[in-house]
Amino acid sequence: MAAHRKPRQRSTGGGKARTAATIALAGAATATGFDGTGHAEPELTPGQVKAKVDKLYQEAEVATEKHNGAKEKAEAAGQRLKGLQDQAARKEGRLNTAREALGAVASAQYRGGGLDPALQLALSDDPDRYLENAEFVERAGDRRQSAVAGVRKQLREIEQLRGAAHIELTSLKSRQTELKRHKRTITGKLGTARQLLSRLTAEERTRLDGSPRASRAPGPRDTLAAPGSAASQAPNSRAAAAVSYAYQKLGSPYVWGATGPNAFDCSGLVQAAYRSAGVSLPRTTYSQIDAGRRVTRSELRPGDLVFFYAGISHVGIYVGNGQMIHAPNPSAPVRVAPLDEMPYAGATRVV
Repeated sequence: MAAHRKPRQRSTGGGKARTAATIALAGAATATGFDGTGHAEPELTPGQVKAKVDKLYQEAEVATEKHNGAKEKAEAAGQRLKGLQDQAARKEGRLNTAREALGAVASAQYRGGGLDPALQLALSDDPDRYLENAEFVERAGDRRQSAVAGVRKQLREIEQLRGAAHIELTSLKSRQTELKRHKRTITGKLGTARQLLSRLTAEERTRLDGSPRASRAPGPRDTLAAPGSAASQAPNSRAAAAVSYAYQKLGSPYVWGATGPNAFDCSGLVQAAYRSAGVSLPRTTYSQIDAGRRVTRSELRPGDLVFFYAGISHVGIYVGNGQMIHAPNPSAPVRVAPLDEMPYAGATRVV
């Protein structure tokens, strides 16, 4: 007799659970808009956008100075590598010449060395002449030994040069990797800043682009000295020339990594200004602050380098009356600004 089975009953609890899960998933999909974002980002005020953008620019500038330093070291490593390669090539040329000379001597010795020296003396028609020749050959043998020793020395020197070149090549590759890393950091932060600024209207961007002190009436220390007046107050002619150069570059665009003549980053502007005055300065803010004598804020004179932020990541050229000329960031060209625009860190007089 066939067995009777009870029909399987559906679990009402399981159905409810599945329904709840379906609703939850639908709600999540609606909330995310199917783009993976858990919730819409809150709308930022123009002031909040500016604060975020300023922070991104400052972080990008830190990375820019690190990039500039790595580039400077990479170029130095490349020059050293080229010098070692050139030196090794010259030594290899001299080595090949010495080897050819030794080879010619060895061939001649092989061709003329068929008889024992004592037998050659016994068979010689002119023993005295033979003895003279033998003495010459002995001296020639000493010279050959010296030549062989010289070849060995050159081989050792070439191997040392190749070892040094390998070290420089490794250093160069490391710097190139570092350059790529800093470049990714810079472009990423500047890209994020552009995205934030794109949320603002043109009017809001123009308003935010001004100096934080733009709305305040200028005081005595904020009065901008004329270019000629600022240069005349410089401690010497080279500082005056650097100040004049900086004035000539007002309005030039900021481009990270640029050192002129038509675009600059902050340390690139300083380097170019003093280069025009015949003074060679290091490439980065970290090195430029140690390129001269430190001066206090009360001692500042036109031409002094003024530095900002705890990490010494920004620099400008002081032009008098509490003002500097600097390359601010990608949103603003080379311009005059008050020292109080950023956290002041110190100053250096380079000449």
